[in-house]
Amino acid sequence: MKERLTLGHDKLKLQKTHIAEEWVGKLYTWFCIFFLVITIFSMVYFVASRGINIFVKNGVSPWDFLTGIKWSPEGKPALFGALPFIVGSFSTSILAALIAAPLGFCAAVFMTEIMPNAGRRFLQPVIELLAGIPSVVYGFVGLSVIVPLLRDLFPGQGIGLAAGAIVLSVMILPTITTIATDALAALPGGLKEGSYALGATRWQTIYRIVLPTTLPALLTGVVLGMSRAFGEALAVQMVIGNAPHIPSSLFESTSTLTSVITLSMGNTVMGSPHNNALWSLALILMLMTFLFVFVVRWLERRGQR
Repeated sequence: MKERLTLGHDKLKLQKTHIAEEWVGKLYTWFCIFFLVITIFSMVYFVASRGINIFVKNGVSPWDFLTGIKWSPEGKPALFGALPFIVGSFSTSILAALIAAPLGFCAAVFMTEIMPNAGRRFLQPVIELLAGIPSVVYGFVGLSVIVPLLRDLFPGQGIGLAAGAIVLSVMILPTITTIATDALAALPGGLKEGSYALGATRWQTIYRIVLPTTLPALLTGVVLGMSRAFGEALAVQMVIGNAPHIPSSLFESTSTLTSVITLSMGNTVMGSPHNNALWSLALILMLMTFLFVFVVRWLERRGQR
């Protein structure tokens, strides 16, 4: 009888312990979610409240700010045209994606369809190593290798849009390759077996079955890579030339939203028109990041249909 009472007491105590642990886990989870939501909204409010000051306090027209091509914050009169930086950011990101996407897709196909053992043993560690290299190292390599190479092969000084796009393409290559590899590896084997059963070769199966089926996931990797390139500052700043104008060729200097912010923010006075204009550029950068996230979510929903 005593043993039964002791056993029942132990079970009740164990149940109370499990209930307490469950409540602690729930409270900790809800606290983390609440903290994350508050942090995101605080960052958005902080950047947005400072980003609109150039329009509210300094009287700059939003249309002139977004479409103007002259950037002279210290001039008389001061001119705040952000279009060269917007064009520079989009140009470098798109060109980097155009360079990195074919390389990433081919590497993913090699590691999943052609030689999976050798690819995962040799190629995948190399690609993962690229993801861990600091941005300043990419910028220094670009300044020491890519810029002199472009200077020797093409007209100009080598510093410019092409150099920035090449450096960014190497930086976003791990992102595109990793997502493409996961998408190809998750493809049901029955699709490929059915294609082989109908007499298709391996290459016909790859470009007619595998790639079209995983296209939404592959595009997701490209968009995430572009988002990574759009927000990169240091590596691009070292090789792009940082000239506030729209380039007429790939080998002319230009600037991006991130590079002009990092170069000028420390040299401005808080609350000055120049400082407010830089916060407006940061607001544009944040809004474009949100746009990339929305595109990724749309591609994910399309891939699930």
